[in-house]
Amino acid sequence: MSKEDEKLAPYLCESIPTGIRLGDGIVGVRELPNSSVHLIASDIPYGIGTDDWDVLHRNTNSALLGSSPAQKRAGAIFKKRGKPINGWSNADRLIPKQYYEWCATWAKDWFRVLKPGGTVFIFAGRRYAHRCICALEDAGFSFKDMLAWLRDRAPHRAQRLSVVFERRGDIEAAERWQGWRVGNLRPAFEPILWFIKPYRIGTTIADNALIHGVGPYNEAALRRYVKRPDNILDIGFMPSEVGFHPTQKPVRLMQALIEIATQPKQLVLDPFAGSGTTLVAAKNTDRRALGFEINPDYVRIAEQRLSSCRKAGGKPKVLAETIPRLS
Repeated sequence: MSKEDEKLAPYLCESIPTGIRLGDGIVGVRELPNSSVHLIASDIPYGIGTDDWDVLHRNTNSALLGSSPAQKRAGAIFKKRGKPINGWSNADRLIPKQYYEWCATWAKDWFRVLKPGGTVFIFAGRRYAHRCICALEDAGFSFKDMLAWLRDRAPHRAQRLSVVFERRGDIEAAERWQGWRVGNLRPAFEPILWFIKPYRIGTTIADNALIHGVGPYNEAALRRYVKRPDNILDIGFMPSEVGFHPTQKPVRLMQALIEIATQPKQLVLDPFAGSGTTLVAAKNTDRRALGFEINPDYVRIAEQRLSSCRKAGGKPKVLAETIPRLS
């Protein structure tokens, strides 16, 4: 970034309209100016097939909408069948690589629009987080840390192996494998990947903070949300907050991440905005925010949440009970 571009950067940020936009966030980010964003914070698709929009691979051996006796007994908590780690076909072995390729389609544009020293926070699934890390590193980012968000609602879906053998009528095997399960441990945390865009060679992080207003992290702000500045974040949902999106994150969690890395009036970008939690958090913390969301239903919810936030004066605990929620 040249010195002339550095002079123009603040005006680029101020010229970008804020709010939620209906459209593909991968395409939308391509239209933003270079070095115009202070922070990108987004809950991207995990590529594990939890819903139709989360299927990012190219093979047709889909795991969606499967059915088994265990699923029927579990009900809504386990209504869609996932593939085992080894997959069901040779094509399934390509899914991790294809997830990397999908991340690479937008990583370079994220790098381009972010200011030097700016932060990216990505919520990524545990299974393919390493592929996302590689894609962003290959685009030029430095991987700073992996934070762990502790989930206060984490159902354990691992099936008992003894039950499988009982259904087969193999009582001897069922007794021998008592206590064993098919699946994973309870998913008590989700990783938050923390990236930094390298600043100009020959400068320090202190110099970059003066030039671009980003680079260091605000420990004092983080301590308003947690007791210690640890990389494990135990920040849960407020009463009546859930139900806007199936992968929704707490507003206070997003506020903490925003305040760690930015100052008031700076620009926050969420290319996969969902129901607008990042934008609400930015509004509550006096930041400017732009979000893209491809689903018109979630755009409407985000607009209503932002409108409710404005009426409440940006109070983080106030939520609009009239906003439609997902069943």
